[in-house]
Amino acid sequence: MKMSLPNKLTIFRIILTFVIIIILLFPFYNLNIYFPEYNVNDTMKINGKYIISGILFIIASLTDFLDGYIARKYNLITDEGKLMDAIADKILVNSVIIILSSHGFINPIIPVVVIVRDVIVDSIKMLAATKGKVVAAIKSGKWKTACLMVGTVLTLFYNLPFELWNIHVSDVLLIIATVLSIISAIQYFTLNKNIIFSDN
Repeated sequence: MKMSLPNKLTIFRIILTFVIIIILLFPFYNLNIYFPEYNVNDTMKINGKYIISGILFIIASLTDFLDGYIARKYNLITDEGKLMDAIADKILVNSVIIILSSHGFINPIIPVVVIVRDVIVDSIKMLAATKGKVVAAIKSGKWKTACLMVGTVLTLFYNLPFELWNIHVSDVLLIIATVLSIISAIQYFTLNKNIIFSDN
């Protein structure tokens, strides 16, 4: 069966995610391969692998917007496509924030809260699906995703240019995303508790 363009873009996003993971985690120095490092304003040193990963993260994020737009415009929305898209999003964002946490860029609380929230919300959606119900996306969840993705990109770019003025925009966005993760999880549970505890 021929794969639709939105699904091809989703697969491309997954491939890009694994490229990012390899760039961030593979010990290239064992092969005598080193990413360039730059001094910015004589106050900070940045490693090129994070900049490259940030650029790839932006491209992957744009494919997320593009595949959804194409699927809606040309009526190519399928259950398989929605499932693949959700998986691709989780792999992209969650893997990168876990790595950033392990590298000391962000507090470990952030990936823990975000991933626990995703497990809760996805479980609610799956349970609703088994009962023939559809759980719609909510605004707090969309804002969480937006803040998380922008905050992650800025973190990969060392919070530049804001870091030059000592304005921690990336940290603020990630904290907002963490708070919204908690709020949206509570809202999803509250809005769907009748489905969760129903016998049908």
